[in-house]
Amino acid sequence: MTTRSPFPRLVADVGGTNARFGWIAEEGAAIDAVRTLPCADHATLADAVRAYLAGLGRSQPGSMGMGIANPITGDEVRMTNHHWQFSISGLQAELGLQRLVVINDFTALALSLPSLQPHELRQVGGGAARAQAPMALIGAGTGLGVSGLLPAGAQWVALAGEGGHVTLPATNEREAALIALLAQRYGHASSERALSGAGLVALYDAVCTLDGAVPEALSPADVTARALAASCTRCAEAVAHFCALLGSVAGNLALTLGALGGVYIGGGIVPRLGEAFDRSDFRQRFEAKGRFQAYLAQMPVFVIDASVSPALLGVARALDQEL
Repeated sequence: MTTRSPFPRLVADVGGTNARFGWIAEEGAAIDAVRTLPCADHATLADAVRAYLAGLGRSQPGSMGMGIANPITGDEVRMTNHHWQFSISGLQAELGLQRLVVINDFTALALSLPSLQPHELRQVGGGAARAQAPMALIGAGTGLGVSGLLPAGAQWVALAGEGGHVTLPATNEREAALIALLAQRYGHASSERALSGAGLVALYDAVCTLDGAVPEALSPADVTARALAASCTRCAEAVAHFCALLGSVAGNLALTLGALGGVYIGGGIVPRLGEAFDRSDFRQRFEAKGRFQAYLAQMPVFVIDASVSPALLGVARALDQEL
């Protein structure tokens, strides 16, 4: 039996760094009043929700849908890249919601893919996307999110998984040496250990170690800025490895899903790289799968504009589709 989620609806996209909120006043209304709050400014997720509502002076929502950067395997949620933890049923009661739907943030982003407009995407190689074909999604930000979207009649089914934690592949000796340092540092060199904000810094540190240099204490933004400004060769190498490794991982995902509907790149890092990403080894490494190079060459890759809030659209769709 289908139960409608009541209006007004609060939708949220909660990452390890920021929580973005939006408001849907009534059926058919667009998402408005989108605000981004730093997670570090609030002790709990409930506090962040209350701060958003207080800032807008809005009434109590009837329901809430949320995508969060964490696996959702039961009632208890403990964020991987932030200290927030909560009970889904407890949060619903605390906020006085009639209904609360919590899904993985990249599941939410995947659900938004059919609604994205051409101006919200930048294509990086490949041909045209096939209609009603599987889509792949990967995105580097605070962590590495991975999902996919599969056609199911008139609906779409989003995959909920933790593909960001698959083992990072190496394709040459330099990469193998870098990944060995990541494995030594973390115990397991997952893709997220290199393909994330912290991963950019870890790659820079590893490049310095291999070169016998002492790394500076840089932030992810520092590494990216110095690479784009060509003011630091080791930062530039770190970003080059980031793009190439992302190509390898994205190509693996595309093969796994048969993503002829397109491969979509979300997260905050790649959009900031701009045309430097297009000139990188990403596309070559994406297609470098031996006998299946021609198969991958036809697949379009789209970078999602970081200024839009597509995950909120996906959360709204999850509220509509919820049983």
